[in-house]
Amino acid sequence: MDDQEKKTYKAALKQFALDLISTRIEAARLLADQAQEAANQEEKSSAGDKYETSRAMGQNLKEMHSRQQAEHARELATLHQVRVDTLYSTAIAGAFIQCPHIGFFIAAGLGKQQLHDHTILFLSPEAPLAKALYQRRAGDSFVFNGQSLLIQDIF
Repeated sequence: MDDQEKKTYKAALKQFALDLISTRIEAARLLADQAQEAANQEEKSSAGDKYETSRAMGQNLKEMHSRQQAEHARELATLHQVRVDTLYSTAIAGAFIQCPHIGFFIAAGLGKQQLHDHTILFLSPEAPLAKALYQRRAGDSFVFNGQSLLIQDIF
């Protein structure tokens, strides 16, 4: 890949991550709204404890989904700050690390994703693996899942 292709590739990875996080935010928002609506629609029965328990469970679900939504929003804010128009020679936030059979993109913690028949592990810049990769260069090796991996390229 030439330099422009590398930048375009990283931009596509970032856009994929932006789209995925946005979808997760919307899903969490919808689930929180549904949980709130379900809690609001609980009819008080003669068994008052059952009513209170159902409302409390609905409220707990709403709070859980709201926390997920907030976490995704923080991840999105971090991702917006990642620069993909710069090519890096060491592993830092915004870098793509190419290894045999897998790539690592330090930008957002989305886990393993399949993108155009490639396995990409999206790492949060704060993830332990990302921190272990920081300042490594092409030609360096590191251990991932008990296997030694050679860094073929970083950009």
